[in-house]
Amino acid sequence: MGSFSIWHWLIVLLIVVMVFGTKKLKNMGSDLGGAVKGFKDGMKDGSSDAPAAGGTPPQQVTGQPSADKSTIDVEARQKS
Repeated sequence: MGSFSIWHWLIVLLIVVMVFGTKKLKNMGSDLGGAVKGFKDGMKDGSSDAPAAGGTPPQQVTGQPSADKSTIDVEARQKS
């Protein structure tokens, strides 16, 4: 009662083929395969666009001159 035998799966497969038809199942399979291939290509392209692990991160550019000298700098300064 806990697991299905091969006969249960064959009956389910037969019902699915009768409901959807072989042509529609073939189209769905090819669409799914194309989607998986596109996803893999996108993941491969995305990993090559990422910066190298040893590289330095890009600096932030604000475009405004720092007129206020009382703001705290991003880098920590040592007390002298």
